[in-house]
Amino acid sequence: MISYFHAKAIEEIKNARLLGIYSTNKIKSDQFAVQHRCTAYETLDEMLSRPEIDIVCICTPSGIHLEPAIAGIKAGKHCLVEKPLEITIERCDKIIEAAEKAGVKTGVIFPSRFYEASAQLKKSINENRFGDLVLGDAYVKWSRSTEYYQSGKWRGSWKYDGGGALMNQGIHSVDLLQWYMGPVESVQSVSANVRHKNIEVEDTIVSTIKFRNGALGTIECSTGVYPGVLKRIEIMGTSGTAILEEDHLIQWQFEQESKEDENIRNAIQPGANWHGGASNPADISFVGHQRQIEDFIHAIETNGTPFVDGKEGRKSVEIVCAIYESARLGKKVELSLDNI
Repeated sequence: MISYFHAKAIEEIKNARLLGIYSTNKIKSDQFAVQHRCTAYETLDEMLSRPEIDIVCICTPSGIHLEPAIAGIKAGKHCLVEKPLEITIERCDKIIEAAEKAGVKTGVIFPSRFYEASAQLKKSINENRFGDLVLGDAYVKWSRSTEYYQSGKWRGSWKYDGGGALMNQGIHSVDLLQWYMGPVESVQSVSANVRHKNIEVEDTIVSTIKFRNGALGTIECSTGVYPGVLKRIEIMGTSGTAILEEDHLIQWQFEQESKEDENIRNAIQPGANWHGGASNPADISFVGHQRQIEDFIHAIETNGTPFVDGKEGRKSVEIVCAIYESARLGKKVELSLDNI
């Protein structure tokens, strides 16, 4: 499904062109190629041998990102990988190390970082407008049907999905939360299967977070609720509060107001007609993907670093894996010092 969002994004970028696709499902790749006027390759090696291809977007199931990424890297291609980078730290590190050795760039798709409201929130944190950060909370309370999990053998499996509501749906919010609040020191978690009892992974999980700066937080994630609500991030400090709902700021308040604050509040768009994937995974925009691919191209052209490179994308995977370990063990789990 997500490959179509990549295609739409690429088609909107002036200095990019979608050249081809490879899938193990030839029927799907042929249909995709017709719709997006590109070549459906018979093998991955055939596609990677094309010298005119600079970037490969990896849109496979989460637990099968490593193999095509390594193949692309060995062929000298820059690789932009859908979230998560992979489902374990070890597999993430193999991608990062291979890219560094080959001298190519990697990026991990986290489009929420590329919206104006997200950037404004991060800017104000960097300017210390929140004072000392006190609480950072992320809520992803969505609905997914039984048919959703039955639509692909990989869905709902540890081997290929890497987890449930948190790894698949919630990881965007985990990425934003750690970007805003800083490194995580420890987590304590509990998980359950309330609605989807026939999948291996969780459909509901709650975790309390301790950040290294002393702040606390919570992550609540589910695919079992009806009808599902917009995802939400709350950042609160001793001098200010901001609430981000999907890609819109719905609260913006500081003890010391600036001239810009009223303009920001006036520009707030609640997105009443936008569902953001709460009940339908296809009900999202490709604009964030477009901006991220543009950033990735710019990094290649200038020999810079992509805004969300492999090392940055690794951070959320480490947090998610720690949350799962905590839920499995029933106790607090400390994160390594690599989470910086």
